[in-house]
Amino acid sequence: MAVKFSICNELFKGWSLKKVIEYISRIGYEGVEIAPFTISYDIRHVSKNERSEIHEIAERYGVEVVGTHWLLVTPPGLHITHPDENVRKLTVKYLIALVKFTADIGGKIMVFGSPKQRNILPGVDERRAWGWATGVFKEVCKVAEDHGVTICMEPLSRDQTNFVNTAKEATVLIEKVNSPNFQLILDVRSMFDEELSHSEIIKSYGKYLAHFHANDDNGLGPGFGRANYHKIAKALDYVNYRGYVSVEVFDFSLGAKYIAERSIVNLIKYFR
Repeated sequence: MAVKFSICNELFKGWSLKKVIEYISRIGYEGVEIAPFTISYDIRHVSKNERSEIHEIAERYGVEVVGTHWLLVTPPGLHITHPDENVRKLTVKYLIALVKFTADIGGKIMVFGSPKQRNILPGVDERRAWGWATGVFKEVCKVAEDHGVTICMEPLSRDQTNFVNTAKEATVLIEKVNSPNFQLILDVRSMFDEELSHSEIIKSYGKYLAHFHANDDNGLGPGFGRANYHKIAKALDYVNYRGYVSVEVFDFSLGAKYIAERSIVNLIKYFR
């Protein structure tokens, strides 16, 4: 199966990006997924030279910058379903800046998770929230199309957010936005919250799938918990998925090196 393996950089807390990239290339990862808040509180402050340097470091070690995720952690005050139009306009501007940042560092994928910055707030009508989110992404995708960046909507479990919890809901939004650069990402941990099995979700919505997060029900790496990765790998092959399988963990307690090294061993076992 021709999938590629990447890992998210925030796992390596306190490491320079150069150290992360050198290390993951040595243990077998082909790509790195970058959380912008680990680079700068506001990526608009990251110079062209600094962006080029990130791209050059990755190329030097034979690692692809897959893209970005955890997009709206900083700066504060951003929200895609906020009833205040000014907040949504600020959010559009920052997402457009993120599109340009992602392209400048060599990335092609932007994962939209950001659960707190998409929650439907108390008193907000659900239909209006959907309309606001659709409008935000329509505007941002015009720029994404020009820069060759695909924004991936991530269904997240109900313990994280109340907006877009299932692959079905994500694809409804994808159809509303109606851009070739607005697609789907699936996350193994969040898929545990759905009624369908992982395999059924992948097979049902595979035509929208542009990125995939590998983790497990316990917030650790792939194969650390109950997820059946043999079936997941078969389902991804069934839908002819050829993108990245990217390790994203939420529990760092076992240590970055142990998680990264055991995860790549497990991925190779399941997918190669």
